[in-house]
Amino acid sequence: MTLTPRTIAALPKVLLHDHLDGGLRPATMIELAAAVGHELPSTDPDELGRWFVDAADSGSLVRYLETFEHTVAVMQTEEGLHRVAKEAVLDLAADGVVYAELRYAPVQHLQGGLSLQQVVDAVHAGIADGVAQAGEEEGRRIEVGTLLSAMRQADNADEIAALTIANRDSGAVGFDIAGPEDGFPPSRQLTAFRTLREANIPATAHAGEAAGVESVWEALQVCGALRLGHGVRIIEDIQVDREDDEIDATFGEVAAWVLDRQIPLEVCPCSNLQTGIAGTIAEHPVSTLRNLGFAVTINTDNRLMSGTSMSHEMQLLVDEAGWDLDDLEEVTLQAAWNAFAPFHVKQAIVTEQIIPGFEAARV
Repeated sequence: MTLTPRTIAALPKVLLHDHLDGGLRPATMIELAAAVGHELPSTDPDELGRWFVDAADSGSLVRYLETFEHTVAVMQTEEGLHRVAKEAVLDLAADGVVYAELRYAPVQHLQGGLSLQQVVDAVHAGIADGVAQAGEEEGRRIEVGTLLSAMRQADNADEIAALTIANRDSGAVGFDIAGPEDGFPPSRQLTAFRTLREANIPATAHAGEAAGVESVWEALQVCGALRLGHGVRIIEDIQVDREDDEIDATFGEVAAWVLDRQIPLEVCPCSNLQTGIAGTIAEHPVSTLRNLGFAVTINTDNRLMSGTSMSHEMQLLVDEAGWDLDDLEEVTLQAAWNAFAPFHVKQAIVTEQIIPGFEAARV
């Protein structure tokens, strides 16, 4: 069957890797920036949106991360955080997302005098209002949790781990480490990961994006991360031989561990092109990894910087990498079952939304 943009837009989607400060609406940024006196590259919404994509499309993770100076600047008040969180939920729901985990680093939102807990409270209140509005006004059911991120280059991971534990019953479903990967190994946050593990809080870690196999090994074996943020450079630990339509592969020890234990990979195709992991979607290792049996999930990373959405990511995989509806359903189910939500929530999403939604697309 032909997967048109309309068909893909209607599919139920699960999003595990989306940064709150990477998904702002350009028009909202302009209003918030005016209120706090922050100068943006443009005050025209269309031009501003293009600026973010162009600035991020440099092939450098360091340059990519610099674009966040503008988004973070307008997220320093309770009002700004609430609005950004609410609109993120509404935008995801409109794109067919039925479950999402929004990640952000609370420590980046203290410049206006807020406490860490005030930051979390504002985000969670915005998410709750977004979920309610999506359901009441648009008839869209969406579940949303947050991942509290510690920054690799900072030394406050223990504080963020404690904050995650304190908010486990108010919407924080897990922990993450983000920021520049190269030169800042996840083992720097070792005590935080230990504290979280002892408190039964799940954690993911950015690994295998800017750094390679060693970063993946540390995230899994030293820190005990349950998922890998990006993780696609695990391909460097695999020798792939192709003959006709057959794929023969020899796995290194780390790749074999990830495959055998089905460690989920939070793959973000468009973002990966911007940071130089591949030149095209067709060349991206995501298809090879999925064909080899890895637990691949598809994600947006930063919707503003990549000019993307879940529907857009899926459409590119269909158009440029030959994916079909079964492939999209497989990665959606993979994401649902590996969410950090309680089992009964995941089960309901799978049985009440994902399976019926994909069945409807086949009619």
